[in-house]
Amino acid sequence: MQYGPAVRRRQLGAELRTLRGLAGLTSSEAAAKVGWHQSKVSRIETGRSGVKAADVRLLLEAYDVKDPHLIERLAALGGADDAGSGRHHWWKAYRDLLPATYRDFISLESQASWVRTLETSVVPGLLQTPDYARAVTRAALGGLPEEQVEALVEVRLARQDVLRADPPLRLSVVLDEAVLRRPVGGDEVFSGQLARLRDTAHLPHVRLQVLPFAAGEHVGLIGPFVIFSFPNIADLDLVVLDHLTSSLYLERKEDLQAYTEAFTSLQGQALSPEDSTDFIAGLGDGV
Repeated sequence: MQYGPAVRRRQLGAELRTLRGLAGLTSSEAAAKVGWHQSKVSRIETGRSGVKAADVRLLLEAYDVKDPHLIERLAALGGADDAGSGRHHWWKAYRDLLPATYRDFISLESQASWVRTLETSVVPGLLQTPDYARAVTRAALGGLPEEQVEALVEVRLARQDVLRADPPLRLSVVLDEAVLRRPVGGDEVFSGQLARLRDTAHLPHVRLQVLPFAAGEHVGLIGPFVIFSFPNIADLDLVVLDHLTSSLYLERKEDLQAYTEAFTSLQGQALSPEDSTDFIAGLGDGV
Protein backbone atom coordinates (compact mmCIF):
# COMPACT_ATOMS: atom_id res chain seq x y z
CA MET A 1 0.00 0.00 0.00
CA GLN A 2 1.49 3.35 -1.01
CA TYR A 3 0.38 6.94 -1.41
CA GLY A 4 -0.06 8.55 -4.80
CA PRO A 5 3.30 10.26 -5.43
CA ALA A 6 5.23 7.25 -4.12
CA VAL A 7 3.30 4.97 -6.46
CA ARG A 8 4.10 7.16 -9.45
CA ARG A 9 7.78 7.49 -8.56
CA ARG A 10 8.22 3.76 -7.98
CA GLN A 11 6.43 2.75 -11.17
CA LEU A 12 8.26 5.35 -13.26
CA GLY A 13 11.53 4.11 -11.77
CA ALA A 14 10.69 0.53 -12.71
CA GLU A 15 9.87 1.60 -16.28
CA LEU A 16 13.10 3.55 -16.61
CA ARG A 17 15.08 0.65 -15.18
CA THR A 18 13.56 -1.68 -17.79
CA LEU A 19 14.37 0.72 -20.60
CA ARG A 20 17.95 1.09 -19.34
CA GLY A 21 18.30 -2.68 -19.36
CA LEU A 22 16.99 -2.86 -22.92
CA ALA A 23 19.60 -0.29 -23.87
CA GLY A 24 22.29 -2.56 -22.43
CA LEU A 25 23.52 -0.01 -19.92
CA THR A 26 24.45 -0.30 -16.26
CA SER A 27 23.27 2.44 -13.92
CA SER A 28 26.83 3.80 -13.81
CA GLU A 29 27.03 3.89 -17.61
CA ALA A 30 23.63 5.60 -17.83
CA ALA A 31 24.71 8.20 -15.29
CA ALA A 32 27.90 8.88 -17.21
CA LYS A 33 25.97 9.40 -20.48
CA VAL A 34 23.80 12.13 -18.91
CA GLY A 35 26.46 13.63 -16.66
CA TRP A 36 25.03 12.53 -13.32
CA HIS A 37 26.30 10.62 -10.35
CA GLN A 38 25.29 6.95 -10.32
CA SER A 39 23.41 7.44 -7.05
CA LYS A 40 20.92 9.79 -8.76
CA VAL A 41 19.98 7.15 -11.31
CA SER A 42 19.63 4.61 -8.50
CA ARG A 43 17.37 6.88 -6.45
CA ILE A 44 15.15 7.54 -9.44
CA GLU A 45 14.88 3.85 -10.37
CA THR A 46 13.97 2.83 -6.82
CA GLY A 47 11.43 5.62 -6.42
CA ARG A 48 13.30 7.23 -3.56
CA SER A 49 13.38 10.63 -5.24
CA GLY A 50 11.27 12.51 -7.72
CA VAL A 51 12.46 13.41 -11.20
CA LYS A 52 11.71 16.35 -13.45
CA ALA A 53 10.16 15.83 -16.86
CA ALA A 54 13.30 17.26 -18.48
CA ASP A 55 15.45 14.67 -16.70
CA VAL A 56 13.16 11.86 -17.82
CA ARG A 57 13.58 13.01 -21.42
CA LEU A 58 17.35 13.12 -20.95
CA LEU A 59 17.40 9.52 -19.74
CA LEU A 60 15.15 8.36 -22.55
CA GLU A 61 17.41 10.00 -25.09
CA ALA A 62 20.37 8.19 -23.54
CA TYR A 63 18.42 4.93 -23.81
CA ASP A 64 17.64 5.65 -27.49
CA VAL A 65 13.87 5.55 -26.89
CA LYS A 66 12.10 6.75 -30.06
CA ASP A 67 8.39 6.19 -29.36
CA PRO A 68 7.03 9.79 -29.04
CA HIS A 69 3.90 8.76 -27.18
CA LEU A 70 5.87 6.75 -24.64
CA ILE A 71 8.28 9.65 -24.18
CA GLU A 72 5.43 12.12 -23.59
CA ARG A 73 3.64 9.84 -21.13
CA LEU A 74 6.77 9.08 -19.11
CA ALA A 75 7.77 12.73 -19.11
CA ALA A 76 4.29 13.71 -17.91
CA LEU A 77 4.46 11.08 -15.20
CA GLY A 78 7.87 12.27 -14.12
CA GLY A 79 6.70 15.87 -14.22
CA ALA A 80 3.78 15.23 -11.88
CA ASP A 81 5.74 16.89 -9.07
CA ASP A 82 7.12 19.72 -11.20
CA ALA A 83 6.00 23.25 -10.53
CA GLY A 84 5.04 23.61 -14.18
CA SER A 85 1.74 24.50 -15.73
CA GLY A 86 -0.63 22.95 -18.21
CA ARG A 87 -3.31 20.29 -18.04
CA HIS A 88 -1.45 18.20 -15.43
CA HIS A 89 -0.68 21.17 -13.18
CA TRP A 90 -3.68 23.52 -13.24
CA TRP A 91 -4.62 22.54 -9.67
CA LYS A 92 -1.32 23.85 -8.25
CA ALA A 93 -2.92 27.29 -7.98
CA TYR A 94 -5.05 25.77 -5.21
CA ARG A 95 -2.15 23.95 -3.50
CA ASP A 96 -2.59 25.73 -0.14
CA LEU A 97 -6.31 25.01 -0.08
CA LEU A 98 -6.29 21.33 -1.00
CA PRO A 99 -5.32 18.46 1.31
CA ALA A 100 -2.32 16.48 0.06
CA THR A 101 -4.41 13.38 -0.65
CA TYR A 102 -6.83 15.42 -2.79
CA ARG A 103 -3.92 16.90 -4.75
CA ASP A 104 -2.62 13.38 -5.36
CA PHE A 105 -6.05 12.25 -6.54
CA ILE A 106 -6.40 15.16 -8.97
CA SER A 107 -2.90 14.59 -10.33
CA LEU A 108 -3.68 10.95 -11.00
CA GLU A 109 -7.03 11.81 -12.56
CA SER A 110 -5.44 14.37 -14.90
CA GLN A 111 -2.97 11.77 -16.20
CA ALA A 112 -5.28 8.75 -16.39
CA SER A 113 -6.73 7.43 -19.63
CA TRP A 114 -9.54 5.45 -17.98
CA VAL A 115 -11.31 5.80 -14.65
CA ARG A 116 -13.70 3.20 -13.26
CA THR A 117 -15.67 4.17 -10.18
CA LEU A 118 -18.36 2.78 -7.93
CA GLU A 119 -20.28 5.45 -6.02
CA THR A 120 -22.70 4.60 -3.24
CA SER A 121 -23.42 7.98 -1.64
CA VAL A 122 -22.94 10.91 -4.02
CA VAL A 123 -22.59 11.64 -7.71
CA PRO A 124 -18.90 11.42 -8.79
CA GLY A 125 -17.13 14.77 -8.81
CA LEU A 126 -16.53 14.58 -12.56
CA LEU A 127 -20.30 14.58 -13.14
CA GLN A 128 -21.48 17.08 -10.53
CA THR A 129 -23.23 20.36 -11.28
CA PRO A 130 -21.97 23.51 -9.53
CA ASP A 131 -24.95 23.63 -7.16
CA TYR A 132 -24.70 19.94 -6.31
CA ALA A 133 -20.93 20.27 -5.73
CA ARG A 134 -21.57 23.26 -3.49
CA ALA A 135 -24.10 21.36 -1.39
CA VAL A 136 -21.79 18.34 -1.05
CA THR A 137 -18.83 20.54 -0.08
CA ARG A 138 -20.81 22.36 2.58
CA ALA A 139 -22.07 19.10 4.04
CA ALA A 140 -18.68 17.36 4.03
CA LEU A 141 -16.67 20.34 5.27
CA GLY A 142 -19.10 22.18 7.51
CA GLY A 143 -17.98 25.51 8.90
CA LEU A 144 -15.76 26.56 6.00
CA PRO A 145 -15.92 30.25 5.01
CA GLU A 146 -18.02 30.71 1.91
CA GLU A 147 -15.05 31.86 -0.17
CA GLN A 148 -13.26 28.58 0.56
CA VAL A 149 -16.36 26.62 -0.35
CA GLU A 150 -16.53 28.44 -3.69
CA ALA A 151 -12.84 27.82 -4.34
CA LEU A 152 -13.28 24.09 -3.71
CA VAL A 153 -16.29 24.01 -6.02
CA GLU A 154 -14.20 25.77 -8.66
CA VAL A 155 -11.57 23.04 -8.33
CA ARG A 156 -14.18 20.32 -8.68
CA LEU A 157 -15.56 21.90 -11.84
CA ALA A 158 -12.08 22.39 -13.28
CA ARG A 159 -11.45 18.67 -12.81
CA GLN A 160 -14.21 18.01 -15.32
CA ASP A 161 -12.06 19.37 -18.15
CA VAL A 162 -10.57 15.87 -18.51
CA LEU A 163 -13.88 14.84 -20.06
CA ARG A 164 -13.45 17.53 -22.72
CA ALA A 165 -9.75 16.96 -23.38
CA ASP A 166 -8.32 15.54 -26.61
CA PRO A 167 -8.38 12.65 -26.15
CA PRO A 168 -10.98 12.74 -23.38
CA LEU A 169 -10.81 10.65 -20.26
CA ARG A 170 -12.70 7.38 -20.59
CA LEU A 171 -15.09 7.17 -17.64
CA SER A 172 -17.06 4.12 -16.45
CA VAL A 173 -19.42 4.70 -13.53
CA VAL A 174 -21.65 2.42 -11.50
CA LEU A 175 -24.07 4.40 -9.35
CA ASP A 176 -25.90 2.74 -6.51
CA GLU A 177 -29.59 3.66 -6.62
CA ALA A 178 -29.14 5.30 -3.22
CA VAL A 179 -27.19 8.09 -4.92
CA LEU A 180 -30.21 8.83 -7.08
CA ARG A 181 -32.63 8.79 -4.14
CA ARG A 182 -30.72 11.32 -2.03
CA PRO A 183 -31.92 14.85 -2.96
CA VAL A 184 -28.67 16.64 -2.22
CA GLY A 185 -29.21 20.40 -2.24
CA GLY A 186 -32.99 20.14 -2.41
CA ASP A 187 -35.39 19.31 -5.22
CA GLU A 188 -34.36 22.05 -7.64
CA VAL A 189 -30.63 21.39 -7.33
CA PHE A 190 -31.13 17.65 -7.50
CA SER A 191 -33.34 17.93 -10.58
CA GLY A 192 -30.55 19.80 -12.33
CA GLN A 193 -28.08 17.13 -11.28
CA LEU A 194 -30.23 14.34 -12.71
CA ALA A 195 -30.45 16.26 -15.97
CA ARG A 196 -26.65 16.54 -16.04
CA LEU A 197 -26.32 12.79 -15.56
CA ARG A 198 -28.69 12.11 -18.45
CA ASP A 199 -26.75 14.46 -20.72
CA THR A 200 -23.35 13.11 -19.75
CA ALA A 201 -24.48 9.51 -20.20
CA HIS A 202 -24.78 10.15 -23.93
CA LEU A 203 -21.09 11.03 -24.33
CA PRO A 204 -19.27 8.28 -26.26
CA HIS A 205 -16.45 8.08 -23.70
CA VAL A 206 -18.76 7.80 -20.68
CA ARG A 207 -20.47 4.59 -19.57
CA LEU A 208 -22.98 5.24 -16.80
CA GLN A 209 -24.88 2.39 -15.15
CA VAL A 210 -27.32 2.32 -12.25
CA LEU A 211 -27.18 -0.49 -9.72
CA PRO A 212 -30.81 -0.76 -8.57
CA PHE A 213 -31.96 -1.79 -5.12
CA ALA A 214 -33.60 -4.77 -6.83
CA ALA A 215 -30.12 -6.19 -7.49
CA GLY A 216 -29.99 -7.11 -3.81
CA GLU A 217 -26.66 -7.79 -2.15
CA HIS A 218 -23.50 -7.11 -4.14
CA VAL A 219 -19.76 -6.72 -3.69
CA GLY A 220 -20.14 -2.93 -3.77
CA LEU A 221 -21.57 -3.04 -0.26
CA ILE A 222 -17.94 -2.76 0.91
CA GLY A 223 -18.04 0.88 -0.17
CA PRO A 224 -17.04 3.16 -3.06
CA PHE A 225 -13.74 2.89 -4.91
CA VAL A 226 -11.94 4.26 -7.96
CA ILE A 227 -9.65 2.40 -10.36
CA PHE A 228 -7.17 4.50 -12.34
CA SER A 229 -5.62 3.19 -15.57
CA PHE A 230 -2.84 4.90 -17.51
CA PRO A 231 -1.71 4.53 -21.14
CA ASN A 232 1.61 2.97 -22.06
CA ILE A 233 2.85 2.69 -18.46
CA ALA A 234 3.31 -0.92 -17.38
CA ASP A 235 1.63 -1.97 -14.15
CA LEU A 236 0.63 1.56 -13.17
CA ASP A 237 -3.06 0.90 -12.49
CA LEU A 238 -4.10 1.56 -8.92
CA VAL A 239 -7.17 1.62 -6.70
CA VAL A 240 -8.14 4.53 -4.47
CA LEU A 241 -10.30 4.16 -1.38
CA ASP A 242 -11.49 7.43 0.16
CA HIS A 243 -11.95 8.02 3.87
CA LEU A 244 -13.06 11.13 5.75
CA THR A 245 -9.55 12.47 6.34
CA SER A 246 -7.33 10.42 4.03
CA SER A 247 -7.16 8.12 1.02
CA LEU A 248 -5.60 4.70 0.56
CA TYR A 249 -3.79 3.80 -2.65
CA LEU A 250 -3.68 0.08 -3.46
CA GLU A 251 -1.18 -1.09 -6.04
CA ARG A 252 -0.58 -4.80 -5.39
CA LYS A 253 -1.56 -7.00 -8.32
CA GLU A 254 -3.84 -9.01 -6.04
CA ASP A 255 -5.70 -5.85 -5.00
CA LEU A 256 -6.00 -4.61 -8.57
CA GLN A 257 -7.33 -7.94 -9.73
CA ALA A 258 -9.85 -8.12 -6.88
CA TYR A 259 -11.23 -4.63 -7.50
CA THR A 260 -11.22 -5.02 -11.28
CA GLU A 261 -13.22 -8.23 -10.95
CA ALA A 262 -15.52 -6.53 -8.45
CA PHE A 263 -16.21 -3.67 -10.86
CA THR A 264 -16.90 -6.07 -13.71
CA SER A 265 -19.31 -7.96 -11.46
CA LEU A 266 -21.09 -4.74 -10.50
CA GLN A 267 -21.47 -3.77 -14.15
CA GLY A 268 -23.05 -7.16 -14.80
CA GLN A 269 -25.59 -6.64 -11.99
CA ALA A 270 -26.34 -3.04 -12.95
CA LEU A 271 -28.83 -1.86 -15.54
CA SER A 272 -27.52 -1.41 -19.08
CA PRO A 273 -26.43 2.13 -19.99
CA GLU A 274 -29.63 2.61 -22.01
CA ASP A 275 -31.89 1.35 -19.23
CA SER A 276 -29.92 3.39 -16.71
CA THR A 277 -30.57 6.58 -18.68
CA ASP A 278 -34.28 5.75 -18.77
CA PHE A 279 -34.22 5.02 -15.04
CA ILE A 280 -32.64 8.43 -14.30
CA ALA A 281 -35.08 10.15 -16.63
CA GLY A 282 -37.98 8.59 -14.73
CA LEU A 283 -36.63 9.88 -11.44
CA GLY A 284 -36.22 13.34 -12.91
CA ASP A 285 -39.85 13.43 -13.88
CA GLY A 286 -40.78 12.86 -10.26
CA VAL A 287 -38.57 15.59 -8.74
